[in-house]
Amino acid sequence: MISRRGALIGASGLLLSGCERITTSPTVRKVLTLGEKASLTGQRLVTDRNALAPEFTRADLSPRFRVNGNYLPKSPIYASHVANGFADWKLEIGGLVGRPMTLTLAQLKAAPQRTQITRQDCVEGWSAIGEWTGVPLALLLRQAKLSDKAQYIVFHCADDFSDIPYYESIDLIDAMHPQTILAHTMNRQPLPVGHGAPIRLRVERALGYKQAKYIMRIEAVASLAGIYGGKGGYWEDHSGYQWFAGI
Repeated sequence: MISRRGALIGASGLLLSGCERITTSPTVRKVLTLGEKASLTGQRLVTDRNALAPEFTRADLSPRFRVNGNYLPKSPIYASHVANGFADWKLEIGGLVGRPMTLTLAQLKAAPQRTQITRQDCVEGWSAIGEWTGVPLALLLRQAKLSDKAQYIVFHCADDFSDIPYYESIDLIDAMHPQTILAHTMNRQPLPVGHGAPIRLRVERALGYKQAKYIMRIEAVASLAGIYGGKGGYWEDHSGYQWFAGI
């Protein structure tokens, strides 16, 4: 059986450079859709979605870890956060939670942490291994008293494409996975701006475009309908990417 990643890599010759761009070719869209259905069906039927993604050693770290998506948000507010070292930045957690929260970067760093060395696979076909440290998302959702009505977690970000805010979403299986973290440290250094400072999502069993960067707000919702285009993410809404990106 051809895996979703194998199908995507096989189609990479049809893709434009960078994870953030995709051709409008119906052929590519068809391949993405077929890979989506195969991956979603296969993972749900024959694999345990709670299984851990492979982890590596520091000897395996990639000498170069490419930046996917935006390199720098255009927002003046974000620029001010960069200028003062994110001292005034705060993460909002709301939606279907019993205890909405606002957390500073210092508070996130003071919480229990997880460090993991994992591989990111891009829809374009490249991969890179990096070390990430951050707060388990499940811990924050439990502290916020996630409602039983919540089905998805939406990440609202500081960057945009053509003045349309970037966002992504995952379901509760991925949200509560032990390797799903909000990373503030990459390769033992503060997360670089190009890689999503001050925090980015790491959902290690998904393709790179699900790893939302520049996260400002997290929202628990019952449905993705009515959130921008309703397909679960910026690229899903605008460029034919499929919502489930499991690998």
